[in-house]
Amino acid sequence: MTEEIQENKSAKKKISGSKSNVETYRLSEITGDTSYRIVSGNSEFDRAVGGGVVPGSSILIGGDPGIGKSTLLLQQSGLYAGEGFMSLYVTGEESQTQIKIRADRLGIDTDMIDVACLVDTDEIITALNQREYKFLIIDSIQTLKSAQLESSSGTVSQIRESVSTILDICQVKEITAFLIGHVTKEGMIAGPKVLEHMVDVVLYFEGEKNHMFRILRSEKNRYGPTNEIGIFSIESSGLKPVSNPSEVFISNRSGNEFGSVITAAMEGSRPILLELQALVGGTTYGYPQRVTSGFDPKRLALLLAILEKRQRIPFGDKDVFVNITGGLRIFETAIDLAIVIALVSSLEEAAVMDKTIIIGEVGLGGEIRQVPGLERRLLEAQRLGFTRAIIPGGMKLDKQALNKIHIESAGALSDAISLALA
Repeated sequence: MTEEIQENKSAKKKISGSKSNVETYRLSEITGDTSYRIVSGNSEFDRAVGGGVVPGSSILIGGDPGIGKSTLLLQQSGLYAGEGFMSLYVTGEESQTQIKIRADRLGIDTDMIDVACLVDTDEIITALNQREYKFLIIDSIQTLKSAQLESSSGTVSQIRESVSTILDICQVKEITAFLIGHVTKEGMIAGPKVLEHMVDVVLYFEGEKNHMFRILRSEKNRYGPTNEIGIFSIESSGLKPVSNPSEVFISNRSGNEFGSVITAAMEGSRPILLELQALVGGTTYGYPQRVTSGFDPKRLALLLAILEKRQRIPFGDKDVFVNITGGLRIFETAIDLAIVIALVSSLEEAAVMDKTIIIGEVGLGGEIRQVPGLERRLLEAQRLGFTRAIIPGGMKLDKQALNKIHIESAGALSDAISLALA
């Protein structure tokens, strides 16, 4: 037997708010410089964070082990020191000597960077109160521990509590906080998902370890555009910004090679020319291989199915390999047509004419669909000396601005293949 209390439905529920008055602000009357940013001088880093960091903001950086997260932020500390800003570098994974060795390799020798080997959040707060800092680097958030909780470092509760405590004092003192986070084997930042909601900016540092390029990709930004990227090259003296990536990614191409196509991808607001390579050959196994590097393998399977169904080109007994040179990872559909042309080019051993760029999305019916930012992509190709472009039909372009590149339109996949491999 259980007792249930029946509420009187006729009685009105009493709702009371705070006893004190709550102050509100009219949007039109809010003053202050909301556009102020601190520019480091590293053009690629500043681009990725939206043109510079906002004072008092929090930035979370994730990436694979050894990809260069600590090196990047130590370099940024050196650049901010050159502008007269004081930084506190807190590490829970390395000693002061290891930080000094890395700083010497990067050519950083300044009195504007303090190093502390701390993991307790109370001790970090004490260190922040001792001097006037403008930047705080935590390497890494998985090593932090709050005395308020009994659980070990790296647990969900410890990460949430520690980060919340650190961000609260940084907002009060207008200190920009850089947090380095470990990632899981799937590439996501380890810890609770709420961690990404707590910070203002989420950056991922990507790249293949056997390639010389690294990509800093913005996934979230409360103060600027998302999907912006910064590109760096690995040098003996650290990470060097790549100001003109299009020239770098297509510089080693000899031209007139079958299976090789140049296309243009949009990363945020930046068009980047890159080379796609495809290799198609007879399989020696019972099940044909489908291997991609920098491209979605499920998207490749879709494009192969379209070629077989719409163009009657058999790939069922062929091994297919697709590679995006330079270690880039591109997921937009605007490079579909270039992938398809590269596959047919390799299969038929017919090269695409040199100085030709191919852009377009391929639909399930074999039609070529329009892509955003096409004119910006073509202007970048024209600037780099390309003289011919194959694009989707029906696009309105500024022909006067694109007077040095011959544009050919294709409405169907068969037309594009005929134009590219004539």
